[in-house]
Amino acid sequence: MSLLDARRVRRGPIAGINPVAKLGAAFLISAPLILTIDWVSAATALALESVLFVFAGLTWREFWLRTSPVWIAAPITAVTIALYGTTTGQIYVDWFVLRISDGSLELALATFFRVLAIGLPAVVLFVTVDPTDLADGLSQIVRLPSRFVLGALAGMRLIGLLTDDWRALSLARRARGVADAGRVRRLFGMAFALLVLSIRRASKLATAMEARGFGGHGVRTWARESRFGGREWMLLAVGAAISAVAITVSVVTGSWTFILGR
Repeated sequence: MSLLDARRVRRGPIAGINPVAKLGAAFLISAPLILTIDWVSAATALALESVLFVFAGLTWREFWLRTSPVWIAAPITAVTIALYGTTTGQIYVDWFVLRISDGSLELALATFFRVLAIGLPAVVLFVTVDPTDLADGLSQIVRLPSRFVLGALAGMRLIGLLTDDWRALSLARRARGVADAGRVRRLFGMAFALLVLSIRRASKLATAMEARGFGGHGVRTWARESRFGGREWMLLAVGAAISAVAITVSVVTGSWTFILGR
């Protein structure tokens, strides 16, 4: 994504909210849906979440591209549950290990909506999250250990280099004439070489960070202050409201099914 696209995406009302609030909102939305296996609560939550998607600042093209894995996983999971899920009620297909019944179809429908209701907000809310902003928020607001957070941030920043290293290894092997045969063996050889490069780079990075005082145990200062204000609390309230409405509708309609009592 280009810098111009990044600026355009960040114009959304939700894009500039502290990543800690986005993490909390995603948790508040998904936690109640994990406790029940009914389709009513998940469908209700998904309908309410669509409002968040509008204000996320994403174009329709980017929305579909970013969330495509969720849209692919949801029907695949539903079909699997329909074929191998709990058998109750009328049985429509009974062949070998496949058994489609009223219970499996109802569970498949609930699973389909649950995957969408849990996965879509998690993806949409974190599309515009900057890793550095998230690390600042986790350390300054959530008070997680700074050494752990900064180490994870450094690791995330280096993920993009793996692609460059893999390409460089491939070109180097091709230049030596060892990339045209034995593809399986070459794959394992390149993977091992990439692992060695990653360990060496991680060791150098750890030494450099220690030399710059990142491993200190005292009270540290931060280049950027992570703020948590009214917009963040409002997003958390919206996430809690979505869960409350979904649970209420499920209980009122008699569809609530606690996962441990299934």
